[in-house]
Amino acid sequence: MDRLSGLDASFLYLETPEQLMHVCAVIVLDTSTMPNGYSYKEFRATLEERVKKLPPFTRRLRRVPLDLGHPVWVQDDHFDIAHHVHRMALPAPAGYDELMEIAGHFAGLPMDRGRPLWEMLVIEGYHDRDGREEVVVITKMHHSTVDGASGANLISYLCSLEPDSPALAPADLGRNERGPGGLELMGRSVLDTLGRPLALPKLVQPSIDLISDTIGRALAGTTMAPPFTAPRTSFNGTIDGHRTVAIADLSLDDIKAVRKATGATVNDIVLSVAGGALREYLRERGELPDTTLMASVPVSVREESKRENGANKVSALFMRLGTDIEDPMERLASMAESNKNAKNHHKAIGADTLQDWAEFAAPRTFGLAMRAYAGMRLAEKHPVIHNLVISNVPGPPMPLYFVGAEIVGMYPLGPVMHGAGLNITVLSKNGVVHVGIIAAKQSVRNPEKLVVHFPEELQKLTDAVSQGVG
Repeated sequence: MDRLSGLDASFLYLETPEQLMHVCAVIVLDTSTMPNGYSYKEFRATLEERVKKLPPFTRRLRRVPLDLGHPVWVQDDHFDIAHHVHRMALPAPAGYDELMEIAGHFAGLPMDRGRPLWEMLVIEGYHDRDGREEVVVITKMHHSTVDGASGANLISYLCSLEPDSPALAPADLGRNERGPGGLELMGRSVLDTLGRPLALPKLVQPSIDLISDTIGRALAGTTMAPPFTAPRTSFNGTIDGHRTVAIADLSLDDIKAVRKATGATVNDIVLSVAGGALREYLRERGELPDTTLMASVPVSVREESKRENGANKVSALFMRLGTDIEDPMERLASMAESNKNAKNHHKAIGADTLQDWAEFAAPRTFGLAMRAYAGMRLAEKHPVIHNLVISNVPGPPMPLYFVGAEIVGMYPLGPVMHGAGLNITVLSKNGVVHVGIIAAKQSVRNPEKLVVHFPEELQKLTDAVSQGVG
């Protein structure tokens, strides 16, 4: 029996019809590399063979009786690939705009919790902006199953390093076990529940110490950006259940050139580019605030975590994006200093703090509270916690082949939440940084007007460093 961690389960409790807690990716494939050519029938058969070797793809949720504890993962004895992989052909001619419309629609559909929590939509007939015909796979996996890093890894396990090589699936992703009986499940959950109060004292003192440390850092001006201090924008309110999507590519070589010239990190540069793009987007709409936007930036603690169970091993930083700074080099310098303070502050927070506190999330109470929060539109009444989420997910530095087809684009799309209806996720792979933007439709109706500024902002930085500015 594989019990969900409190943090994994919290993504189930946070879900409402409008706030869907799954992560998606748009994967563009060059099928000309497939040894036997593309055939949907063979594509799905090979995919089925590979997913059946990976327990995260063939397990489903099982609730604990009376919700006495967090759910558990059990093997789906009725697993059927037809429930998870779907086929669609775009009408010709069909290109970027049609693909983004379908991606947004697919991202806005909830998943059936009675089955393994993932889906794939295989889209044929897509023509990229250069006129090449490609196959696109849009993936969807629930956040209770993966975080950003583990999600990218899980997709890579279905891939190979050569078109005709075996998949990269490791041998240590767990195993499928029998589902426990109701009495056994209830008994274990009761024991877990009774044991939780004993863990509370171990959490309280470190949390008190953290508050004291944060106060000291605030007085010294070296703290990370505090939540509830972000300016309100048009994407900070109650969200709807519809989604809009946009994607773009950045050159990793250009980012490395800026890094070499300035000493900033890749993450500094990505956040600075995002800040510049958001500044231009809001300026064009006449909505640019006087103070800087603030992002929540998920941070993987997988290497530092002492917890063995749980798919999500993350913490978060709050980062100022410098949207109040016009000059791109000044913004990058500010971002680098802000990042440094935030990272140092984050080191004072235990790697498992978020996961430890999440164990106390009560299924019924948490879910009811989230629905009340949405129904009363409280996100529009209290100060803005943060404006958006920005994630930076490292990908493989070499080509990958998905069922024999080379991946030429892999654009991650995270969840959006009440109060922050915009999510930007970037993934670096084989020399390219892929940018995925997803938003609640009523918050950002046309994210293309935002994503177009990402290459422009990176170009401003590369032009500045080539001219010796900064």
